[in-house]
Amino acid sequence: MDVEQLAQKLGACGSLDRAEAAQQLCQAAEAARPAAVALVRAAGDEDESVQEWATAALEELGPPAGDDLSALAELTADANADIAYWAITLIGRLEGAGAGATGELAAALAAERPLNVRQRAAWALGRIGPGAVEATGPLTAAAADDDPRLARLASEALAALGVA
Repeated sequence: MDVEQLAQKLGACGSLDRAEAAQQLCQAAEAARPAAVALVRAAGDEDESVQEWATAALEELGPPAGDDLSALAELTADANADIAYWAITLIGRLEGAGAGATGELAAALAAERPLNVRQRAAWALGRIGPGAVEATGPLTAAAADDDPRLARLASEALAALGVA
């Protein structure tokens, strides 16, 4: 079965089918790149086995295709923190090519978002570097946050943007 078919299978009705597809994509490693967006969605699956395999596949994936940026940018606002976290992670892996999602990443720094999502957004903006300069305001606010990890990641991102 090819990667595109496996990606479609991640949206199948049965949890066993979804878990099997996620497992096969995990074993495909870098070859699973065309399924990046489907794997991000599967990271928030209701079935724990599907979540675990999708997360394992995403951990090994590397940067997604640049064509996936807009879909990943949309997923940064997902109510499921796992989906938002992995969408942000993949955007960060694009480094400078992820600059088109700067607005969405800056929005993910908002205080009402889960802390791990906010931390990951600061990390991703730092990976993007100077192309994310429009996020200076939200990063400056995050650098003053009470959470030491978020504050550190935001400060590091500001330095990568050439602001601090």
